[in-house]
Amino acid sequence: MTSKISKQDIKCLYNKLEAEARASGYNLNPDVEFTQDLVESLLINEKRYGYWACPCRLAEGIKIEDVDIICPCDYRDDDLEQYGACYCALYVSKPAVRGKIAIKPIPERRPPKKQRRQFMKTSNSREVNDLSYPVWRCKVCGYLCARNNPPEVCPVCKAKKERFERFI
Repeated sequence: MTSKISKQDIKCLYNKLEAEARASGYNLNPDVEFTQDLVESLLINEKRYGYWACPCRLAEGIKIEDVDIICPCDYRDDDLEQYGACYCALYVSKPAVRGKIAIKPIPERRPPKKQRRQFMKTSNSREVNDLSYPVWRCKVCGYLCARNNPPEVCPVCKAKKERFERFI
């Protein structure tokens, strides 16, 4: 049985996410109560799985299977661009913050499990050309670096190491 998440823990993570979002040019949903409910769900998922699985998606509970839906998910930027909010509406666009567009339900763009597994097989089998080091790309913000292994934390968006993919 999971223990209850404290209001202090929720507020602390909310403030951290808001500061990081603002520093990176993103916006959290201005509905503070709704957003704090999402933050609580992230904390529940962290206790349950060990990572912030998107609170609005069904997680497998296996990190490698869920890496694309660890918040901020791989689909956030495309959702923001197309719909003005990410799938769970934790992140919203500037027009949504200003009330110029309504936040509406967003269709799921995450591919089915079979398709995701096939992609993982092919993306992990790419060859490194004649470069001295492989190039790693942060799947959250696009940051690129050439080194033997990806950084522990992205210097741009603070995504963890597992959010990097071998790019070249």
